[in-house]
Amino acid sequence: MRVAPKPVVLALDSAGLACSVVVATGETVLGAERLQTVHGQAERLLPMVDAVMRRARLSASALDVIGTTIGPGSFTGVRVGLAAAHGIALATHARLIGVTGFEAVAASVAAPAHGRGSGFLLVALESRREDLYIQLFDHILGPVREPTTMMPAALDEVLYDFIGSAPLLVAGDAAQRAANALSRRPGTKVAEGSAPDAAGVLQAVLRCWRTGEQAAKPLPLYLRPPDVTFSTVGKKGGR
Repeated sequence: MRVAPKPVVLALDSAGLACSVVVATGETVLGAERLQTVHGQAERLLPMVDAVMRRARLSASALDVIGTTIGPGSFTGVRVGLAAAHGIALATHARLIGVTGFEAVAASVAAPAHGRGSGFLLVALESRREDLYIQLFDHILGPVREPTTMMPAALDEVLYDFIGSAPLLVAGDAAQRAANALSRRPGTKVAEGSAPDAAGVLQAVLRCWRTGEQAAKPLPLYLRPPDVTFSTVGKKGGR
């Protein structure tokens, strides 16, 4: 039986509290960079791409897949990542796959080292407000409900209604905040170091590649409107 070649993947993440890039052949990482930053993704992302491609000694034409997070997260970061991914895919004719930050985290904690195999997975991402971005997955990483925003105080009751007292692993860059709110679940486990990043994007992209699943369209996922206010100065009725 002929073995399918491993795809050369460029994975990007700039939606959250960091900016990261990975280039890999299948599971084998050839180059990676990660920078903890809330701002400045537009200036940093493409130089990071260039650096990892040089480190891997690959030309752009070698890329088979471009993967990127589509959100949720920083509006600027999401737009920067999508624009870069679209541009690189257009120039290289590589396949473009968009995955959510939830899917990237879920794929990164699927390994036995994180205790996966039964129960449920709650991915909790930072919104940089009081609420959390959350999504619940089953033991085979199938989404139990759609992504949403939720206040930590409401999380305990909602989860109990959905999954009762079933085992739960909490992951993501807001995992500890979410776990602290789950008073009905004293045995809840937290996946340390599970913030969304390009390594998780790589794993989610490879999962789509292997199974033939249709990943999320490479369009931004915003779970709330942008923090923008418009001045009424000079407008009719304004002061």
